[in-house]
Amino acid sequence: MPVLLKTENVSEVFGGLKAVDDFNIYINSGELIGLIGPNGAGKTTAFNLITGVYQPTTGTITFDGKSLLGLKPYQITQLGIARTFQNIRLFSELSVLDNVKIAYHSHINYSLLESVLRVGRYFSEEKEVERQSLELLKIFNLESHAHEVAKNLPYGAQRRLEIARALAAKPKLLLLDEPAAGMNPQETHELMQLIQWIRNQFALSILLIEHDMSLVMQICERIYVLEYGIIIASGSPQEIQNNPDVIRAYLGDETIN
Repeated sequence: MPVLLKTENVSEVFGGLKAVDDFNIYINSGELIGLIGPNGAGKTTAFNLITGVYQPTTGTITFDGKSLLGLKPYQITQLGIARTFQNIRLFSELSVLDNVKIAYHSHINYSLLESVLRVGRYFSEEKEVERQSLELLKIFNLESHAHEVAKNLPYGAQRRLEIARALAAKPKLLLLDEPAAGMNPQETHELMQLIQWIRNQFALSILLIEHDMSLVMQICERIYVLEYGIIIASGSPQEIQNNPDVIRAYLGDETIN
């Protein structure tokens, strides 16, 4: 499988503190990869580096053969990387449908003038955006909520909406930052099945940060473990479960075993 994302010797320094140090990972096309570690290990910082929120102090990041250094987050999204956030970031006052439509607009072709005058390709493309948005909402069992205000959705539904919105950007790589946070066991089980289905149905790669180890161990093909910004282990779920450095980092956390 071709390598889709590669980070080499990436470090991020904040005021003398290395939040990420010598961060080296690779993700092949079609892989479902986990990134785990104790609180404060640097996992979300790594996501912010990959998506252009932060620029690395040192090192290189390449995606689909192109360097991501110096690119803005929206440019990286246009190249094919989309993400969700640890704390849900929806347009809370907009409708569920509009939240998804906004993400699709990164791929529209009509001009600003056509948009202002509402001529040319405007109506045909807007109709197609709405059709595709409703199709996504149907996949995530949100179609009946399309015209509700996003903030009024139950927590689990807001999580699903955020994933749907990320998929509307048509990514090759989807970054999920603790998607199961705040979910009950039933919702987590359904999410696990959904993530696997998304990977197969949309033919994309997924990098997953998650504290629910049962979810990570069941669906991820390879796992990287961060501690104090440094990768201390990588390998299959079984290799990670039996790695003494990982067990030490989690201080015998039973969810690892």
